Amino acid sequence: MTRQSYAPEIRIIRLMCTGRADLAFVYRAFQKGADGVIIGGCWPGECHYVTEGNYDALANLLIGQKLMQKVGVNPARLRLEWISAAEGSRFAEIMSDFAEQLRRLGPLGEGEGIAPADLELKLTTLSRLVPWVKLVEREKLRAPQKTEDAYRAYYASAEVNRLFAELFDDKLAVGQILALLQNNPLSTREISTRLGLAPAVVFRHMNDTSRQGLVRFDSDRMCYTLA
Repeated sequence: MTRQSYAPEIRIIRLMCTGRADLAFVYRAFQKGADGVIIGGCWPGECHYVTEGNYDALANLLIGQKLMQKVGVNPARLRLEWISAAEGSRFAEIMSDFAEQLRRLGPLGEGEGIAPADLELKLTTLSRLVPWVKLVEREKLRAPQKTEDAYRAYYASAEVNRLFAELFDDKLAVGQILALLQNNPLSTREISTRLGLAPAVVFRHMNDTSRQGLVRFDSDRMCYTLA
């Protein structure tokens, strides 16, 4: 099957308010086989509620895309579009365009060159990270102004990129290590090879998680296992 001939699976998230479009919904859709997820929301300034939830949806999109990029999943697979209930023809055009975009990208995982087992590992890690994402978004990742341009500029800034590395890099690595150890005990070298992390980085994470009581070292088999 060629990329041109395959029909991508698309999940549409449309709620009473897009502010309720939790990242957990997005990552669950990818785990269940979606090649792309699109969130459709009211235009900024036209929110039906006082919460202006479409800006929450925009923040979720931009954070979700950055996290996907960090684990090697193409962020273009997650998309947000402003579509009012009266814009049926615009909705049809957007969906056709998104389907064509996904066709060019290829099936999820295959298009990125990620093996199915590794893809599941990455998506599981992202899903488990969502509660932490919600916490730090409220406390440390709030855009200074409620305009679309301000949100996009803020989340693309060097300061937010620095914060992202500080807040998420270690948690993403540890999350993938713990998910990996659910299947089999592994040595530092095996973990390093599987995840593409430097052995010194893996060793540091194993020391930290051992002190936290999450993993233990099996001296008989010379490998780490879940505690």
